[in-house]
Amino acid sequence: MDLELREALYLQAKEWVLEAGKTIREKINDPLTIDTKSDPNDLVTTMDKGTEYFLITNIKETYPEHFIISEEGYGDELQSLDGTVWIIDPIDGTMNFVHQKRNFAISVGIYHDGVGEIGLIYDVMADQLYSAKRGGGAYKNKTALPRLSEQKSFYESILGLNHFWLCENRLVDEKVIQNLVKTIRGSRTYGSAALEFASVAEGIMDGYMTMDLAPWDIAAGIVIVDEVGGRTTNAFGEQINLLQKNSVLTCNPAIQEQLINDYTKKGRK
Repeated sequence: MDLELREALYLQAKEWVLEAGKTIREKINDPLTIDTKSDPNDLVTTMDKGTEYFLITNIKETYPEHFIISEEGYGDELQSLDGTVWIIDPIDGTMNFVHQKRNFAISVGIYHDGVGEIGLIYDVMADQLYSAKRGGGAYKNKTALPRLSEQKSFYESILGLNHFWLCENRLVDEKVIQNLVKTIRGSRTYGSAALEFASVAEGIMDGYMTMDLAPWDIAAGIVIVDEVGGRTTNAFGEQINLLQKNSVLTCNPAIQEQLINDYTKKGRK
């Protein structure tokens, strides 16, 4: 994708994301219809669906040749990432949206022939936009994010870590992860994968690891983390497939090897 097209797409996507966020803020206290999807804790609201419909309608009208992968069913069924593909989560952190009215984000990643070109993560209630264009660095609103420190100590790191890792699970021996939590400086969980990716990019967390995320949860975050020198793989250091669900590890490269070799691979089931 050439620079001129990337810039035009970025500006247009940013405009739509900010407009969608403004609408959510204006309607945050309106009555909601709340449904469940895969299980009673997998929530979807009229706001999720309405936000996705707004974004996809604008994309299809403006860029009819582009493809879309999205959470709430308005996107395309794709077998490859050929062409230009928008990967959208209209509200990442729906449970937070419903229960807290904060700590959720709009996440939009734009890929071309499988390469991440643009990432946008909008913390709606904080009015903070994390953004990146491939090769152009990453930003929080208008402030450039620095490259991640190459001197980061593993033992002084803070990880975003879903609590299910500490329970019996299908991927990794929970005792190994319990030992990890005792070894590092601290662990956190915020309930929005997009915002946890943004925290890694900002350097306020040193890594984020989770068991099972869909492409729309991570597509924008991968682009943003890449632009500050971070790395994103599955939990065992293998390549992410953006056409299916993955375990995910995004982190400062300074801690990646030790985290994978001494913990996730060591405890792999």
